[in-house]
Amino acid sequence: MARHSRLLWSVCIGHLTNDVFASMTPVLLTFLAAGIMPMNNIQIGLAVSIAQLMGALTQPYFGIRADRSGGRWLGSFGLLFHVFMFTLSVILAATTRQYWLMFFPMVLATVGSGALHPVGALHSAESVPGRSAFHMAIFFLMGQTGLALGPAIAGVLLESANPDLPGRMGEIVGIHYFGIQDNVTPIILLSVLSIPAVLLMVTSIPRHHEHHAEQSKRKSERENGTREHFPLLAFVILGVIVLLRGLGQQGSVAFVPVLFEQKGWDPAAYGSITSSFWIASALSGLVFGRLADRFDRRVVMMVSMLFSAPAFFLLPAYEGAFAFLLAIAAGGLSGGAHSLIVVMAQDLIPMRKGFASGAILGFIFATGAIGSLAIGIISEQIGLSMTFQIVAVMIAVAGVLSMLLPRKSSE
Repeated sequence: MARHSRLLWSVCIGHLTNDVFASMTPVLLTFLAAGIMPMNNIQIGLAVSIAQLMGALTQPYFGIRADRSGGRWLGSFGLLFHVFMFTLSVILAATTRQYWLMFFPMVLATVGSGALHPVGALHSAESVPGRSAFHMAIFFLMGQTGLALGPAIAGVLLESANPDLPGRMGEIVGIHYFGIQDNVTPIILLSVLSIPAVLLMVTSIPRHHEHHAEQSKRKSERENGTREHFPLLAFVILGVIVLLRGLGQQGSVAFVPVLFEQKGWDPAAYGSITSSFWIASALSGLVFGRLADRFDRRVVMMVSMLFSAPAFFLLPAYEGAFAFLLAIAAGGLSGGAHSLIVVMAQDLIPMRKGFASGAILGFIFATGAIGSLAIGIISEQIGLSMTFQIVAVMIAVAGVLSMLLPRKSSE
């Protein structure tokens, strides 16, 4: 049991570390656009969108590799590559102020993230037999916690290093590391914190022969002379739900800091409200997972998305404490179905959980990436306020469609 616990927590801590850096991107881009490297909403949306797409489209392939090898080196070096390329993009942005020089390493960084996710989801589900749903919720809780902490950490570090925004930041602070003029040095130095997580994954994830032996054992236990029916219609419906939810929830969160920066909030404030969105989403996964164990999973998914729609609709209209409450409601309610979707996909292909995880997560991230770009384009035409109201409608529709899924109890 101790070994299984170490395996679970190694991929969970890796997920936490990975997503801290992943979620810094919107705050970092907003900060850069405010005074270092001017960008419009389309450019911000393009950077976030293509980066997410790169990570999403590679996940099914990495899931296949994880099924075959166990993903010990794949997941560990995926995390290392992600952090390294992210840090390189920050350095290039601050030293050259050239959008495209920043753009390419920022996009390539998510290939490492794409390698880590299916490996982590595979071992979360299999770390202790019979508890895959709960452990999957823990895995995503850690990732969502990373998504929650990243924006706040970035906002606080950037504001503390640059107290008079957005002026002559490097001259104000008087510290120049690596020749960086506008001080993003705290973000760069933060990258060293990823090293312990990488080492923990390397020493905890099973070797290839250990993984293969375990898979062979489970396959022999599962075989009973019959073939499971693949529920194609249910899979299509689930895909449509993921599409609408991803375009709305994941696509919109990249513009939460932009929405409140336009209202005059400082980096710490718009970083914190973005974090409140992710914190609520992180905690709600466990709550909705427990509810799905006791009640109809379709109803739980419908409630999580349908009830979040009013919060998205009203978020642009309010400031202060009530804006934080709306962000918490939007993130918490819409994020509750995330782990349920992944477990349901794994149930469809029980002996290919790495591929199932990579495929569904890739699709989730791809729709979010497309959503970021779409919201960037649409908001340039009609404004962010009306765009968030469109998002609310899409998420409500996704919630209603949940009732078309077959009734199925969780594990």
